[in-house]
Amino acid sequence: MKKQFAVLSVLIIFVLSIPVYAGVPMTTAEASVNRVLDVLRDAKLKSPAAKEIKKEKLRIIYKDMFDEIEFSKRTLTRNWNKFSPAERVEFVKLFEQILEKSYIDKILDYSNEKVDFYKESMLSDNQAEIQTKIITSSKEIPIFYRMILKDSKWKVYDVVVENVSLVQNYRTQFNDILGKNTPEQLLEILRKKVKAQ
Repeated sequence: MKKQFAVLSVLIIFVLSIPVYAGVPMTTAEASVNRVLDVLRDAKLKSPAAKEIKKEKLRIIYKDMFDEIEFSKRTLTRNWNKFSPAERVEFVKLFEQILEKSYIDKILDYSNEKVDFYKESMLSDNQAEIQTKIITSSKEIPIFYRMILKDSKWKVYDVVVENVSLVQNYRTQFNDILGKNTPEQLLEILRKKVKAQ
């Protein structure tokens, strides 16, 4: 009995001494965010003349980090099926441009704040939420990344900033427009918005 207890004690100590590592969704999100931070911190890209080069580097990371189609489908929900294949392709492209125009300046304003990745929650077998926070000198800003596993790769399909979901925010706007307009009319509104920005 004492021998069994000793073996059990050793096993418990061994298990407790193994570091707890985050799963693949967290490490994937952290790697992508660190790539963004590397671009933002790059001393060679600090001048105003390098702004477009910086934006292009960030676009490449965005394409790798986000599942643009999933993002768009969740934003349009049931309305996605009203769009023709060609309209869907155009919507995904326009939506990406609107997101960039809306958020690129905020991203470029980054000034070396710390980003803390502190929790990974599995929402299902193929969906996860990664909880992070940006720590500034005066406050902490919670940013959650919702991710989906497709083709053996974890990608972001929604970002929740200070409890506001991008998907939910745009879904409300697009549903209002599509309640009174056709998909083509929504695309025309988005085209004009992209040109005006």
